[in-house]
Amino acid sequence: MNTVAFTGISSCGWLYWIIQPHLAMHIPDGFLNLPVILITWIIAIGLIALAIRRSQAEYQERAVPLMGVCAAFIFAAQMINFPIPGGTSGHLLGGTLAGALLGPWAGSLVMVTVFIVQGVLFQDGGLTVLGANIFNMGLIGTFGGYYLYRTVRFATGRDTLRGMVIGAAIAAWTSVVVASVVCALELALSGTIPLAVALTAMASWHVLIGIGEALITVAALSFIWRTRPDLFYDPPRQPKSSVSPPLSRN
Repeated sequence: MNTVAFTGISSCGWLYWIIQPHLAMHIPDGFLNLPVILITWIIAIGLIALAIRRSQAEYQERAVPLMGVCAAFIFAAQMINFPIPGGTSGHLLGGTLAGALLGPWAGSLVMVTVFIVQGVLFQDGGLTVLGANIFNMGLIGTFGGYYLYRTVRFATGRDTLRGMVIGAAIAAWTSVVVASVVCALELALSGTIPLAVALTAMASWHVLIGIGEALITVAALSFIWRTRPDLFYDPPRQPKSSVSPPLSRN
């Protein structure tokens, strides 16, 4: 997901900002103050520890290969940017995709791994604010995305492709927009940019980026639904056969 880069200029005692949306929602070092950094790190570490415990208790070893494949796919897909109007671009976050396939706990661990690798090896976001980036794009997207997807899917057709598509599309788009709003709040609380400017800039671009997130998520999940529906964390239930079994002959 793209972020915005800010260059401040002072005039008449007011701080103005030139927003360049073509740069990287991965927050770089120096954009958040210490209290926001500490709070997001504490939340991120707490949720990661809880996810590890729940994953160990709920998942069997057969889930580990799927976690690896899912992490590799999301990592590779995040390297591909898609253009949006206005001269900027976005890329898949994958929180809803991971949640739909692995559930909220293992899916969150996958997203945490992806963002750690991106931050450490590719400098995609700062290391001091890695907790904030994990919280914004990984945990909000996966936990929030999964439970919204599950709610909508179960309400519109738990065992139908239509229900899955509607749930995944709504959850994927919403997770991107909510994550961008949280990012804007963190920047404003840190004094980096006024809240009104941050919300306008982040939300306006990510409303469009969320559409790309929804399309990619729906395309990937639809393919898996048609070929291996058993891979879903909440797989569709097989309809019971209405045909009576044949009577045995004496």
